Amino acid sequence: MKSLKITTLVAAAAVAVSTFSLPAFSAERVYKLKMAETWSSNFPIFGDAPRNMARIADEMSNGRLKITIDSANKHKAPLGVFDMVRSGQYDMGHSASYYWKGKVPNTLYFTTMPFGMITPEQYGWFYYGGGMDLMQKVYQPFGLLSFPGGNTGNQMGGWFQKEINSLDDLQGLKMRIPGFAGEVLAKLGAKPTNIASGELYTALERRTIDALEWVGPSLDLRMGFHKIAPYYYTGWHEPATELQFLVNERTWKKLPDDLREILRTSMKLASYDMYIQSYHESAENWATMKTEYPNVQVKTFPKDVLMAMKKANQELLDEKAAEDPLAKEILDSQAKYLKKVRVWTNISDRAYLDSVDSLAE
Repeated sequence: MKSLKITTLVAAAAVAVSTFSLPAFSAERVYKLKMAETWSSNFPIFGDAPRNMARIADEMSNGRLKITIDSANKHKAPLGVFDMVRSGQYDMGHSASYYWKGKVPNTLYFTTMPFGMITPEQYGWFYYGGGMDLMQKVYQPFGLLSFPGGNTGNQMGGWFQKEINSLDDLQGLKMRIPGFAGEVLAKLGAKPTNIASGELYTALERRTIDALEWVGPSLDLRMGFHKIAPYYYTGWHEPATELQFLVNERTWKKLPDDLREILRTSMKLASYDMYIQSYHESAENWATMKTEYPNVQVKTFPKDVLMAMKKANQELLDEKAAEDPLAKEILDSQAKYLKKVRVWTNISDRAYLDSVDSLAE
């Protein structure tokens, strides 16, 4: 089934690329690129995206574009992908933009933001609302190009061993939560930390941490968190988590025009495929959790807690914008686009779901 789906995507992409009337190349030179990924070998969904991309590029180019992928197990630097692609050690990378906030703070905004856009809205901003141009403005000084690399959809708010009933319950809470959301919780008195994925279950089981967020049912089921933390909170912090493809600019410029377009299209198709795969797997895995672990309780944070989170988030955004003109440009662009697009989301998707759900009551 998977191969059939990818074959269909490749066929559609081939038709799309043909509309560009790209020149025919008489010399059948093969371009071999190396990619480093943040993920370990056989990591589901996240690791599928770059492999699907490489397969699509190979098939669309009739074998002229070959991309080999080194997992973190091989290159030993899961959070070193930015530097390895920048230096030319690798031609490409697959990771997440917010991992680089320590070295380039403005990369943070191109993964997802608390209380921000959902996936369709964010893709609209990237491709039609100026997001791609702003992302390139951030990455170009480092000799890099960044492209959307696959979306998880709305992530869950995390697994908790104790119920969160008020802001007092956040005081001193040790939680694995990365990115901007960690800064938000720290502002409210929690103690955010980042722990390698292979250590998360043990840390939660031994009470080294009190709570953690990972992704959602699509990836959480295999981690087993539901066995030791019964409260599963709905999301607020990562409504549209977008991974990224990084490309070394020197490598990009060496490719002929047709292969650049094939690579661009392959990345876009693989990103979309990851989004629908994530959505499907979350539905499948939640059904399994609900059946096999009926004690798991889905919770939503109390309104006063969410309001405090949103207030802290806005204060931090204002600080970032005041410190850096480019950060302000990015954040203003996102806020302006969200204000416009959310009106349509509300009268289309939200209204439809509310109407249909009311019929079931």
